[in-house]
Amino acid sequence: MSDDMNTIKTTRRANVHLRKPTVEDGSDVWELISACKPLDENSMYFNLIQCDHFADTCILAEREGQIVGWISGHIPPEKPDALFVWQVAVSPEARGLGLAGRMLRALFDRPELADVTRIETTITRDNKPSWALFRAFAKKRGGTLTHAPHFERGAHFDGNHATEYLVNIDFSAAAQSRAQAAPATRQDQDAAPQQHAA
Repeated sequence: MSDDMNTIKTTRRANVHLRKPTVEDGSDVWELISACKPLDENSMYFNLIQCDHFADTCILAEREGQIVGWISGHIPPEKPDALFVWQVAVSPEARGLGLAGRMLRALFDRPELADVTRIETTITRDNKPSWALFRAFAKKRGGTLTHAPHFERGAHFDGNHATEYLVNIDFSAAAQSRAQAAPATRQDQDAAPQQHAA
């Protein structure tokens, strides 16, 4: 790739702003999802509710006033340690910038999700971009990824939709390792000889 192309990509990344959605974003989110085939479309009202009631567990990417990326999620009531990621959408003109991974990292690192140690999502077997996104995130953050059939073609979709595999990424072991390493690092710093100016 030429230096000019790298510069263009860097500039396009820098121009993208990540933030929580507001209720005013609902219709734009709906339009983005409609443009990202083959994502399942919901009613505009549904996306308004997501932006209004679930802003802490959703994130959008904005560039020059246009919404170019979206991740929706929620914390299931019976699983307070898990973030369930519902949809990941990136506008065609914003692809190739690593935006999906950037949004996922920013969402997972929010203070409101400090108690979350797992990510769950469902993915069809043929959705290679989604598998690549979540496998890369698990590897980078030291998570353990497992998956199993969840919503099945015959039992749940009446044969009209491919089986969705429930993906679980557990970060609890990585978090525990970091917590154990932190005191040791502080002790090493405390034990280091102090240097004083003559």
